[in-house]
Amino acid sequence: MPIAQNPLSVEVTLPREDVALLTVEGYLDVDTATEFQHHLANQLHHGRRHFLLDMSAVPFMDSSGMNIILRVYQEARDLPGSVHIISPAPAVRRILDLTGVSITVPVSQSVEEALALVDAQQATDGAEPDA
Repeated sequence: MPIAQNPLSVEVTLPREDVALLTVEGYLDVDTATEFQHHLANQLHHGRRHFLLDMSAVPFMDSSGMNIILRVYQEARDLPGSVHIISPAPAVRRILDLTGVSITVPVSQSVEEALALVDAQQATDGAEPDA
């Protein structure tokens, strides 16, 4: 059985009860997108509403990765929740900009910046931010 050339690593941490930080490392493409989607679905299943996607260690992403980000964005928006992309590598940022995804899905430079956006959204949604 061939081994994936560029395995994907996804580390999930919970800065807050309803916020999942997914630190993604490696190539996010057709070969690894299913694993990424599994992690997101698992967090949705456990009641997370806000998804912070740290893409700083993703040197390459194709349409498979983009489609998953857009899909979780749609699902989170209906909760209501949110998706934030954090520090995308230059090649990934270029794809996000060229396709217009960065217009739809907020791009932040840090976890703190993304959490501030989550707080601002919760304030406008009428929900109390977690202390």
